[in-house]
Amino acid sequence: MASDQLLERPGGLRNDFGIRPDGALKTYEAGSFRFETGGHLPQVTLAYETWGQLNAAGDNAVLVAHALTGDTHVASSPEDPGIGWWEGLLGHGRPIDTDKWFVIAPAMVGGCYGSTGPASADPEGHPWGSRFPFVTIRDAVHLERRLLEHLGVTRLHAVVGGSMGGARALEWAATYPEFVGGVGVFACGAAATAEQIAFGQAQVEAIRNDPFFNGGDYYPGPVPEAGLGLARRIAHITYRSEAELQGRFGRAPQGAEDPFDGVQLAGPQSRSGRYQVESYLDHQAAKLTKRFDPNAYITLAEALMSHDIGRGRGGVHAALGRISAQPFLAAVNTDRLYFPHQSQEIAQGIPGEHPVHLIDSPIGHDGFLTSAEQLGTEIRQTLGL
Repeated sequence: MASDQLLERPGGLRNDFGIRPDGALKTYEAGSFRFETGGHLPQVTLAYETWGQLNAAGDNAVLVAHALTGDTHVASSPEDPGIGWWEGLLGHGRPIDTDKWFVIAPAMVGGCYGSTGPASADPEGHPWGSRFPFVTIRDAVHLERRLLEHLGVTRLHAVVGGSMGGARALEWAATYPEFVGGVGVFACGAAATAEQIAFGQAQVEAIRNDPFFNGGDYYPGPVPEAGLGLARRIAHITYRSEAELQGRFGRAPQGAEDPFDGVQLAGPQSRSGRYQVESYLDHQAAKLTKRFDPNAYITLAEALMSHDIGRGRGGVHAALGRISAQPFLAAVNTDRLYFPHQSQEIAQGIPGEHPVHLIDSPIGHDGFLTSAEQLGTEIRQTLGL
């Protein structure tokens, strides 16, 4: 990629990572920021989209937080009619009804969808690259609070998210309890587990070990796309259930490709034929490498690995015990990345009796994206939407 494809345009928008049309995506200059672990940026831009209208009191706002490689485009809008990633939950007549609620969806700092990230230019015009600060989920929430103050939001009726978005939602409820009325946490736990950290570390190391990574200073290129593609393959396996992969692909070859092609003479290094599941993972990897910056992937993956609602608060149980927001907790029954019992831990820690609602989906973790509308009635009732 050329350097001008990775650096920001004026206003903070990039032109090579699938950024939304200018009419839909807005930006806010949040000023300088000191990160939780000590890093500093002299200027942070936050990109965001909105739906609906903020009322005079400023208290009909709902914040929707995206997952690891998600963006601001939760649902279609007149400015951007493209289908959003949580279309079933947001819009006219849907559980989060934009005729009633003012919805804000910010792009998390450290990513590559308009908010300041490693590919952004420093004051001298050079990409931050390896110098970009370590970001935590808590950092993202503090910056998003600045955005809401800028927009005139006096109180969040609710903050809702899944996976990494669920971590942000829960952190919102713990960090600003007086500001958050309700919190919807889909497919996420109170803190990253050892296994989740292990999966994340494997993805991060896949990128760092790409020969083109150059310590994070690969701009203007070549970009470590092979490493990012491998990271996506590792991640995507955790997003889908074993039963779904087996039922969908089994051991079938990809079209006319023979998985044994070439191995008889030259060994496994020359194998050219693929199984269907290999082709599927190759496709998922290719899609992500076209729209995502490898450094941004590392930054956000590390942020999610650092997720711990109890850090500096006396532990998870103590932190959950101080949450006053009305919780809506949902898990996917086949999730093998964030198991339902981790949602139950949150339910047991927040004062009061709170059910964990189950999304019935055969596909695994990604069921929170594809089938969340199953819980439309419950989320509307629980969070007063």
